[in-house]
Amino acid sequence: MTVQQRATLADVARLAGVSSKTVSRVFTHRDLVAPETVDHVLAAAKRLRFRPNPLARGLRRGGPTNTIGFIMGELSNPFYYKVAAGIERELSANGFSLVVSTTDDTAEGEERVAEALLGQRLGALLLIPVADDQSYLEGERHLGTPVIAIDRPARNLVADSIVLENHRGVFDATTRLLERGHRRIGYVCNPASVYTQAERLRGYRDALAAYGVVDSARWERLADDLAVPADGFIADLLDAPDAPTAIITGNNRVTISALRVLRDRADARTALIGFDDFDTADVLGVSVITHDPLALGRAAAAIAIERMQDPAGFTRQLELPTWILERGTGERPPFERKTA
Repeated sequence: MTVQQRATLADVARLAGVSSKTVSRVFTHRDLVAPETVDHVLAAAKRLRFRPNPLARGLRRGGPTNTIGFIMGELSNPFYYKVAAGIERELSANGFSLVVSTTDDTAEGEERVAEALLGQRLGALLLIPVADDQSYLEGERHLGTPVIAIDRPARNLVADSIVLENHRGVFDATTRLLERGHRRIGYVCNPASVYTQAERLRGYRDALAAYGVVDSARWERLADDLAVPADGFIADLLDAPDAPTAIITGNNRVTISALRVLRDRADARTALIGFDDFDTADVLGVSVITHDPLALGRAAAAIAIERMQDPAGFTRQLELPTWILERGTGERPPFERKTA
């Protein structure tokens, strides 16, 4: 196959019988060009399959493009790609395009990916922070590039953020289990050190403390290594002498591990509530603390668009609501475990 060269702006100008400046104006300030000339130029561009390059145009002006960058974790996590879908819908509706890059949820990849994206003179940068420090973006912010943190606030950086009601979501779920009579309630999460998990763990502990349960460490399994499946942590928890009768999991990945362990043990008594909904959770009857990741993405994109128009405005942190979907596993009553 012979690959054809892409048509240039000059090629369109020759075919339309106008100057290159006129063609450029049609694609940038169409209202300044006579309607019949616009028609001639667009017809020539269509015939030549010409597409203007907004990135190059922005770089020539020395300013940002209409492209917005989004840095997220691993692609296999449904939460991340649903957030990305929400961002794309909002940006597309407002004439912006989206470029997505991933860090595989590693801190060392975050700055490298951010630097690569910012080289494209983005109109704004949205990211789900993984590293402990985002101060490397402060210089870019001073140059006028808005930075919006999603799901977790940025650290050591003045930036807008939009997060979930993490504390309240787990507090309500734990309280619901307590109201059903559970007192031995486990909490399993990996990673444990990120903002979202710290808030969820705080909600779990606060709810237990409100019911007079203050020694929850024996029912907690916290890790910070995504390469290690949570199955072992959950099995260890269930094998403990004072094993819990209910478990709350900190994210959908851990919830799936918990389901696997309970299935292998033929355990249909331990109550389970997971944070984050996931595909087939309704089919499996899994009770979850849920939210709307599409709405999270759309709201983040809206903040970015607003911040591009008002870069000097006050930054803020918004919280989106969570709620509990009762499907069966979270409604199991407490029971007495037999000791060996």
